[in-house]
Formats: sequence, C-alpha cells, structure tokens
Amino acid sequence: MRKTQSSLMLRTATVACVGAFLIAGCKSKEAAVTPQVSVQLAPVTIGSISQTIEADAVLTPLAMAAIQPKVTSPVQHFLVQRGDHVHAGQLLLTLENKDLAAAAQDNEGAYKAAQATFETSMKSTLPEDFARAGFDLKQAQADYDLNRSIAQAREKLFQQGAIPGRDLDLARNALLQSKATLDLAQAHYTALQTATREAAIQAARGELQSANGRLLNAKAMLSYTEIRSPIDGYVTDRPLFDGETAQAGTPVITVMDTHALIAKVHLAQVEAASISLGSDATFSVPGLSDPYPAKVVLISPALDAGSSTLEIWVRAENPHQTLKAGTPVHVSITGKTVDKATIIPAEALQTAEDGSHFVMLVSAKNTAVRRPVTVGILTAKQAQILSGLPSDSKVISVGSYALDPETPVTVSSADASSGDASPDGDKQ
Repeated sequence: MRKTQSSLMLRTATVACVGAFLIAGCKSKEAAVTPQVSVQLAPVTIGSISQTIEADAVLTPLAMAAIQPKVTSPVQHFLVQRGDHVHAGQLLLTLENKDLAAAAQDNEGAYKAAQATFETSMKSTLPEDFARAGFDLKQAQADYDLNRSIAQAREKLFQQGAIPGRDLDLARNALLQSKATLDLAQAHYTALQTATREAAIQAARGELQSANGRLLNAKAMLSYTEIRSPIDGYVTDRPLFDGETAQAGTPVITVMDTHALIAKVHLAQVEAASISLGSDATFSVPGLSDPYPAKVVLISPALDAGSSTLEIWVRAENPHQTLKAGTPVHVSITGKTVDKATIIPAEALQTAEDGSHFVMLVSAKNTAVRRPVTVGILTAKQAQILSGLPSDSKVISVGSYALDPETPVTVSSADASSGDASPDGDKQ
C-alpha cells in the first residue's frame, strides 16, 4: 500500500516537472519570435523636377461660325454636306430669291434714270442759264459804258454852251438806267453762281444718291440669299434640307475650324503663377492611350469676377483630326521647373494628421525611423524635399504605410545588397 502511494506520487511529480518544462519551453520560444515588416528602400536622388498643374476641360474649336441668314426664304439648294471641308468665302447654299432679284433690277433702272437726269441737268439746262446770264451782264456793261461816255461828252458841250441843259439831263438819266440794268444783271449772274446753281446741282445729285442707295440695298438683300463660309473649317451641322424654309436669325449651317483645338481651364492664382506662355502641356483623351501634346497659348490678364480664377487656354494642333470638339479631357500643364533638386519617390512621402509630411528610414538596428521633411514640388511620381533629409539617405518606398517607429523591418533582397540607411542617412 505504501509502495503504491509512493509510486503514484512519483508519477505525479514527474508529470508536473514535464509540464513545467514544456510551458517554460513554449514561453521561451514565443519570446524568441519577433514580428518584422518587409520593406523596400529607394535612394534620394538629385535631379530636375517640374510642377504639374492638372484640370479638366472640354475641347473647343479654334473658331466657329453658326451662320444665320438675314432673310427668311426657302432653301433653294445646299452645296455641302455635314463633314465637308470648306474654305472662307465658299458658297454653301442658296435661298429662293426671284422677288429680290426683280427688286434689284427695278432699282437699277431707277438709278440709271436718275443718273441720266443728273447728267442732262449738268450738261444742258444749267450751262444755258449761265450763258444767258453772262450775255445779259456783258450787254448791260456795254450799255453802261456807252451811256457814261455820252454823259461825259454832253457835260463838256453843256459847259461850252453848245447844247441845252435838257440834252444833258437826258444823257444823265440814260446813264442811271444803264447802271441799274448793270447792277441787276450782275446780281442775277452772281445768284446763278451761288444759290441757284448749287441748289440745282445738289437736288440732281441727291436724287442720284438716293437712287444709288436703293439699288445698293436691293443688291445687298439679293446677296443675303447666298450663304458663304466666313472661315476655313468643317461643316459640323446642317439641320435643314432643300425646300425647307430658313428663318432669319436661325442658324442654317455651322462651320468649325478644328485644325487646332483649345482647352479652356480655370486655375487658382497660386497655381497659375508658375505657368507661362508656351509652357508644355498634355491632354488625356478618352480612347487615346498616349497623352496628346499641347501648349499654353493664352493666360487671362484678369481674374474671373465670379470664381476668382484665371482662365488658361491650352492649344493642341489637330492636323489629322484626331481630336474632336466637345471631347472632355484631363489637362496636365508643366509649371515651374527646379534643377538640382532633392527628389524621392512620391510613394515614400506620407502625410501626418496635422498636414505635415514625413518619410520613414531604416536605422542601424533595422528598425523604422520617422523623419519629418519639408516638401516643395509634388508630382504623381516624385516629390521634392526642401529640408529634413540628407542627400545620401535611403527612404522606405514600399511598406512604410502605417509603419510605427521602432518597428523591426527587413529590407527585401532587391535592396539588401545596396546597404541600409541610418536615420541620419549613413550606410551601415
């Protein structure tokens, strides 16, 4: 009985010892296992980096003409179809114009009649009047000169007592009558030279000008029935067909100049400050795999009153009609460029809750280290570091998201051969 109890106690002690040993071994094994995060490093480089300003816009044609007729009339004949390429001055369509053609012909006849009347007045009636008045003036002058000489001669004879005083009085009276006749002829001739002649000429000329104005108006109305293109471009809209009535003031055909297209973007003044005329840009166009090249061609000299933004025009040449007017595009404009900048991959840069930026480095103990930095230009692929990071450092480019400081890390084999970076940028 005592032997059995001793054997049981020995077995219990043995099991307890084995259990304690196993528990101690497990704790030791758990303590030895340390979680590590696999990361990849990227070196800090020195190079050129350019600011990229992005915005969305819709492509518009370089020029557009929605042509509206000035008269209401049925369409006689269209000479172009939608999609046709046309030139400035080319005839696009004609409207019914028989009534307007008749009116123009009638006014042309009235103009010719007025012109004939004017020429007849200038060449016949007025010269005859002036010739008659001139002849009367010369005749009156001759009579006056004769009567004056007679009066002077009789004055001498009267003083010598050769003639009676009655003959002298008759001579003097004739002289006075001839002087009055001369003055009247002179006044008549002068009147024809001034008021009468000018009035007659002005009346004839006025009638001629009035007839010419009516003729020009009739011809203008007739010309409005021929619709021509004011610009080079492509026909993009033609809503009517032959025989349908074109309403005055309503577009009957639209022409767009699409050899180049414009994207009009609105940017904040701070963003626009780094853009200049001629800056490079690209369009991301639906359906095109590669960005389409463009240039900045206009920067508005004033802010938009409603949005306090600047309007920027970005132009893309379109010789093969690859781009279509009305297409929504994403515009990327190259702004300020900095040479010899400290650059890291954009994915290595992180933003704290307070808006500040930082990067993660690897210490000599293979633990993560947080380093605050000041950022300059930031693009989709790169970030410019203004301060806080030595140029010979390496930053964690993959695996740094939500990585706490002092977390053990393992540099992936792809970067292990290049060495690890310390918080101060020193290699191990």
